[in-house]
Amino acid sequence: MSEPNLHPETLAIRAGRETSEFNEHSQALFLSSSFTYDNAADAAAMFLGEKEGYTYSRFSNPTVTAFQQRLAALEGGERAIATASGMAAIQGVMLTFLKAGDHIVSSQSLFGSTINLFSGLLTRFGVEVSFVSATDPEAWRAAIRPNTRLLFLETPSNPLTEISDIAALADLAHAHDALLVVDNCFCSPALQQPLRLGADLVVHSATKSLDGHGRVHGGAVVGNDALIEQIYLHVRTAGPTLSPFNAWVLLSGLETLFIRMERQCASALALAQWLETQPGVKRVFYPGLASHPQHALAMRQQSAGGTVVSFELEGGRDAAWRIYDACQVLSRTANLGDVKTTITHPASTTHARVTPEARAKAGIGEGLLRISVGLEHIDDLKQDLLRGLC
Repeated sequence: MSEPNLHPETLAIRAGRETSEFNEHSQALFLSSSFTYDNAADAAAMFLGEKEGYTYSRFSNPTVTAFQQRLAALEGGERAIATASGMAAIQGVMLTFLKAGDHIVSSQSLFGSTINLFSGLLTRFGVEVSFVSATDPEAWRAAIRPNTRLLFLETPSNPLTEISDIAALADLAHAHDALLVVDNCFCSPALQQPLRLGADLVVHSATKSLDGHGRVHGGAVVGNDALIEQIYLHVRTAGPTLSPFNAWVLLSGLETLFIRMERQCASALALAQWLETQPGVKRVFYPGLASHPQHALAMRQQSAGGTVVSFELEGGRDAAWRIYDACQVLSRTANLGDVKTTITHPASTTHARVTPEARAKAGIGEGLLRISVGLEHIDDLKQDLLRGLC
């Protein structure tokens, strides 16, 4: 659906619909590993890319295509490529555009698995990585080298919700012929569209808010056609593709994305404001709060503060684990973006395999808890946290 005047809320429901001969109203699920051809000439043309059509679901599938088109429309991109997970999406970008001897600059404030991918896998294959503060433009500038090919960041970051200036970093990257890649997992296109701010590629863990119900894994990369074509060729060959069933589930998640995010952001702000008043809470990290160091920047880049609230406790790990263990409503799980509110202790879960030095540098202390706010009543969330707050 290419109508330029449709609002994002409509695109989330209507864009990218692929139908069969039956003209079904709901998006069809095409569960087929392969597709047949009318004749040998058609088969040859499709495999060479000279004719549109479907050949093999590792390459393309109508249900996956529908998800890709819908997400691209929401992000304001020309094209998207879907992957089996968010980490597969990030890996796909890196293995497409980097080679031995190249260098990337990355925020030090990242999801733990992303840090391990960069500092482990990439460095094993001869790619140099420099980690810098997400919020210090001069640190980014100083880290750039002649062989820098790519800048990577999360904004807001996981788990401290630090905000990076996307437009400024895009200008910096392009001045050095490098790509800017932004992980938009925390905001989703409902709150932030990095491509419109100058980013070259946006990556997603569709497992999170895009699904919104904790049902399936998925990932995606969105950008212009030329860049996505290169990633597509890698994904087609290496095979970390999204399954048709998962794409079908994710399409239904996108249909409720905007209404979910609106309610979840409102509750997250209310919870963050309440946490700031609680004894024993040392600091609250939430971009929607006026106390957040990058609040003004966040409100320029995002339409709301997001659904993730992190807070640090005076009592360190003991205090954090006491709250964590006492919860009866909040789900003790490391996932986020769910309609069910989740709570996690990053230092011992999502960032447990990151070195203590790297955790300290990123500001992830033992007293830190991260909450991904869902759709429960805000008063029930507060009451549940009070079970362990002292």
